[in-house]
Amino acid sequence: MSDSDPSLSQTVALAPWRSTLARALHRNRSRPYSRYFQLATITPTGRPANRTVVFRGWLPDSNTLTLITDQRSAKVADITAHPWAEACWYFTDTREQFRLAGSIQVVTAEADPALFQARQNSWEVLSDNARQQFYWPHPAQSRTAEADFSPREIHVMPPAEFCLVLLHPDQVDHLELRGEPQNRTLYDQQPDGTWQVTVVNP
Repeated sequence: MSDSDPSLSQTVALAPWRSTLARALHRNRSRPYSRYFQLATITPTGRPANRTVVFRGWLPDSNTLTLITDQRSAKVADITAHPWAEACWYFTDTREQFRLAGSIQVVTAEADPALFQARQNSWEVLSDNARQQFYWPHPAQSRTAEADFSPREIHVMPPAEFCLVLLHPDQVDHLELRGEPQNRTLYDQQPDGTWQVTVVNP
C-alpha cells in the first residue's frame, strides 16, 4: 500500500471491534504497559520477525492503529518487502487478547498531504526523550567509541528518520479468558467494507 492511498482521507464507519478494544484499554489504563503490543512482520528473506511497539492512537476517522519507527530500522525493510502484519495485544487485568491482522504501511517525510499532517502530529506529541532517539546513530550497527548519543536540538519538523506506521486491520480475533467457557469473537472485513462478526468456540 502506498503513502498516497486515497482511502485514508475518507471517513469510514468505526468497526464493531473498536468499542471492545477501547473498553479494554480503559479498563487496563492503570497499567502503563497496556499500551504495548507485539507486532509481527515478515523479513525480506521470508522469516518471521516480532517486536514490542507502543500504540500511538488512531488515525483520525479510521480504524487504523498508529505507531512510530525509525526509517533505518529492520521493520521498515520488512514492511517494504511484505506489507502485511499482525499485532497481538494482551491485557492482564481483564485477561483478554486481541489479534489484529491486515496491511501495514510506513509514512515517511515524502508522504502526500493526506498523511503528512498525521506524521507531523505524531512527532509533536512525543516526549523530548522519545524524539531524541531519532537523532541517534544508525540502530543495530556496531557501537563504537565515536557513537554520539548526546542531546541534540529538537526541530519543529521531524527528521527524515522519523516515520509513522499505520496498521489497517481487516481481521480481528478477540479472546476473553475469563468465564466458563471462555469467549471468542472473530471480526472479518468484507469487500464492501462492512464487518462480519462471528462468535466461535475458544
